[in-house]
Amino acid sequence: MSDNTTHFGFKDVNANEKVKLVKGVFDSVADKYDLMNDVMSMGVHRLWKQATIARSGIRPGDTVLDLAGGTGDLTLKFSRKVGPEGKVILGDINESMVRVGRDRLIDEGVDGNVDYAITNAEFLSFPDNTFDLVTMAFGLRNVTNKDKALEEIYRVLKPGAKLMVLEFSQVDNAMLKKLYDTYSFQIMPMMGKLIANDEESYRYLAESIRMHPDQETLKSMMLDAGFDSVTYHNMTGGVVALHIGYKF
Repeated sequence: MSDNTTHFGFKDVNANEKVKLVKGVFDSVADKYDLMNDVMSMGVHRLWKQATIARSGIRPGDTVLDLAGGTGDLTLKFSRKVGPEGKVILGDINESMVRVGRDRLIDEGVDGNVDYAITNAEFLSFPDNTFDLVTMAFGLRNVTNKDKALEEIYRVLKPGAKLMVLEFSQVDNAMLKKLYDTYSFQIMPMMGKLIANDEESYRYLAESIRMHPDQETLKSMMLDAGFDSVTYHNMTGGVVALHIGYKF
């Protein structure tokens, strides 16, 4: 793969085209995204996100960037933790996802302490040293230049603040891996077709998980971006990993 190409699932595409291709996927799935998450993970994604919230250490008055915040699962929980003196920004590159998230949060009664931003993780539209916490749940694998995104996140964090990346990762148990592959490449696209009428988008999502860096590689990437004390915590046998790094 040359410097001008990148992965879009298992395909090599022009790096300049990936943002548009990813946007097309999430435009397609936005309205059914929450339903599909519940169906495909059998609700377990909620436990993964609860574990992220529990490790966040967020306090009233803090400022949080929920990057790739999509339909607002984490934003909703953080808005209640930071309280009226705090601020949460739901940031996502995809306008369709932000629109669904905003509507959902309004329905939940969230108002004054949440803002919304259409923003690319590689070119964040925020000043240096702005946030007490940045989270990115199930979004980093869709970023074209992950190293650049990690550097930008580091820039906008306050000294002493931290990044939490919740993302699908690599399973090391051979039996679980075989079951996971069967589920990902046969059942996921079929459910996408039946429920969301979109087999191809869910095939891409399965492929993008396999192309994402494994736990140790992502840890090294975070260290290279400047983060300190980087750790990761496997969940569900490594199906998902939560990486945490600090800006000191």
